[in-house]
Amino acid sequence: MSLRVLPVAGLPEIDADTDLAELIAKAADYEDGDILLVTSKVVSKAEGRVLRADDREAAIDAETVRLVARRGPIRIVENRNGLVMAAAGVDASNTAPGTVLLLPEDPDASARALRARLQQLTGRRLAVVVTDTFGRPWRNGLTDVAIGAAGLPVLEDHRGRADSHGNELAQTVTATADELAAAADLVKGKTSGTPVAVVRGLGHLVTAEDGEGVRPLIRPATDDMFRLGTSEAIRQAVTQRRTIRAFTPEPVDPAAVRRAVAAAATAPAPHHTTPWRFVLLETPEVRTRLLDAMLAAWRRDLAELDGWDEAKIARRTARGDVLRAAPYLVVPCLVMDGSHDYPDARRAAAEREMFTVAVGAAVQNLLVTLAGEGYGSAWVSSTMFCRDTVREVLDLPEHWDPMGAVAVGRPDEPPRSRPERTADAFIEVR
Repeated sequence: MSLRVLPVAGLPEIDADTDLAELIAKAADYEDGDILLVTSKVVSKAEGRVLRADDREAAIDAETVRLVARRGPIRIVENRNGLVMAAAGVDASNTAPGTVLLLPEDPDASARALRARLQQLTGRRLAVVVTDTFGRPWRNGLTDVAIGAAGLPVLEDHRGRADSHGNELAQTVTATADELAAAADLVKGKTSGTPVAVVRGLGHLVTAEDGEGVRPLIRPATDDMFRLGTSEAIRQAVTQRRTIRAFTPEPVDPAAVRRAVAAAATAPAPHHTTPWRFVLLETPEVRTRLLDAMLAAWRRDLAELDGWDEAKIARRTARGDVLRAAPYLVVPCLVMDGSHDYPDARRAAAEREMFTVAVGAAVQNLLVTLAGEGYGSAWVSSTMFCRDTVREVLDLPEHWDPMGAVAVGRPDEPPRSRPERTADAFIEVR
């Protein structure tokens, strides 16, 4: 197979009155099976996507649907077409001062229109790829990738084929359109004023149909292991964590819970202590035995209160049903190992409060990490009202104080959205 990458030279400055396809058609001779790689900047100019903007940041805001990561002034965002890139593709280079270039509104539609017009003008069977420059996670430097395509499959699936040693390929899917875009950029360059290139020798890739465009290249959110930057991921895990009260019967991965406990154990604590222990209830028999004993203790205690009839007791104890519905329970416990022994009650109470706050911080770490693992949770206070019963059933040391119970499992339905909270209502400045 012989492969050639050829620049299409001599194109003039493009503006909104330009017939881009006609200029490209006249600039070179084409053959059946040629693949044209067209820089998005000239497509944007021809489509009038030049915006007079003194504030580039406002233009980026308008093109952004989701912030992925921020580091100082640099923003990685997702735009309306699902492309994750720096600054939503808003570009202040190769355009007049005081203006910015936006990406084509629909790069796939742009590629289809260019292809149809070019095939009409040249009489050749062609494919068109619209390209733009991207950075990449884990690697320095920029490269061109496909943001719009027509007339070729953008992916080549090698799964099920055998390699040269006869091994079956199980994971390999090649991003053909991105490879073509990067190859073409070797002859287009960033400053040479050559926005179009031709890849010749891969005519077998060119299809009669326009195809799906670049959509197959965009990884679905459910499969994206690196969907957010570090700080954004932490904030999302915290702000999107919900108390889940209905779970699927799917078993919980004990290793995931242990990872969450390891994160919990990094919480701040007084006197360099570790004032928490986590009892993991992994078998249904133990969970049922504990919950039955707790229910009996609750009913006995409530029955002794004035005004608590059977109906009121039933309503109150029903709040613990979330624990029965969960496929996994965690009982966090407070231990006072390493605490200071104060002779007066005021200081002794403050010491215990410090340790209690530390357990709360640890449980928050636990819940947020479980959310990051894809699990829902509910922190229920019930074990704090029958500590002796919990210690007896779970055979815990006398100095372990149960601090509620955490129900864990896969949410049975998506959590309800809630309004975004600002900090203002919770702040006093002095």
